[in-house]
Amino acid sequence: MSHKSPEGETDQVAKTLLPGSTIGILGGGQLGRMISLAGTAMGYQFVTLDPTIQSPSSPVARQIVAEYDDVNAAREMATISDVITYEFENVDAGVAAILVNESYVPQGSKLLYTTQHRLREKAAIEAAGVPVAPYRVIKGLASLEQALTELGYPSVLKTATGGYDGKGQVVIRSEDQLANAYTELEASGRELVLEQFIPFACEISVIAARNPNGEVKSFPISENIHQNNILHLSIVPARIEAHIQREARRLAETLAAKMDVVGLLAVEMFVTEDGQLYVNELAPRPHNSGHYTMEACTTSQFEQHVRAICNLPLGDTTLMSPVVMVNVLGQHLDSVIQRTGEQDEAAMELGIIPKLHLYGKTDSKHNRKMGHINLLCKNVQDGLDWVEHTNIWRQ
Repeated sequence: MSHKSPEGETDQVAKTLLPGSTIGILGGGQLGRMISLAGTAMGYQFVTLDPTIQSPSSPVARQIVAEYDDVNAAREMATISDVITYEFENVDAGVAAILVNESYVPQGSKLLYTTQHRLREKAAIEAAGVPVAPYRVIKGLASLEQALTELGYPSVLKTATGGYDGKGQVVIRSEDQLANAYTELEASGRELVLEQFIPFACEISVIAARNPNGEVKSFPISENIHQNNILHLSIVPARIEAHIQREARRLAETLAAKMDVVGLLAVEMFVTEDGQLYVNELAPRPHNSGHYTMEACTTSQFEQHVRAICNLPLGDTTLMSPVVMVNVLGQHLDSVIQRTGEQDEAAMELGIIPKLHLYGKTDSKHNRKMGHINLLCKNVQDGLDWVEHTNIWRQ
């Protein structure tokens, strides 16, 4: 069986890769580390390509130190890998395309190419019949003025490429902010897109998995809370009505099927007060908001990713415990480590089991993701109370 390829790519004939095979990962950050840890427990071997010496993956996988656009290094990785995947979407799509033609990359490069560009991504989501927030392509200051006349204030001006954790975007709330916002982002030299601001009741995400045989499964909905545009908390089960959860999972599974995904697809959505869903962004990889699955679900998102790219049957995604995931940023790290070494009376009183995961990054910086804690609890409010009680995340 082969699956769709963009023009110029060699069709990828599906293979089933059993434990003992070697998985190559473009990227050696924390996601590559956690994929490698999950896959090693399953009997797979790993090699990563990453420009950072002593990357987070280096203790658990062989590392080729090279830039992501280094074709020779990518080919070196391919010669020792039975299958190649990627851990984040800003790896070089051109390198991925070369590897597709010369080795086994079941994800292909089309999805990577699509999700690296907001306009291509939105067009693909709409083509699948899934709603996105109204948007306009911005070609200059005059077109921005016209777009704001059509979409209204507030709206969000974004670069079409690059940007994460709130970077590469500006909220325009009034006409007097228009020119400065345009000047700030136009200086990047990237294409721009204006999105209508959706007054959401909450933000959620769904992680869907698909293997080359066409089997699709999604994980329980995560309700996400951000601080300074960085994910702070993921709350599962999400505090939204059951019919909205079912629809969100249906939309995510629809996208995974219609976009011919192999591996994982993280689908971030807005939920409005009247229960409408709008897809905000896609990520064709494991996602920060899916880290809760490591202890709370029968199968973690990382094991599921390995299963999907190796064409194994997908694992069960049942939620075994309510859970709150809280990110550990650079400014939280010392306090978290100190608390780990002490008896946590608050956790014991609330019946919470905290599971700490640190990523092995050598340089701790303000607002840099250094790890996360999964709080297994009787109900999510207990987990939220623990986060508040520790005072670590209010500093």
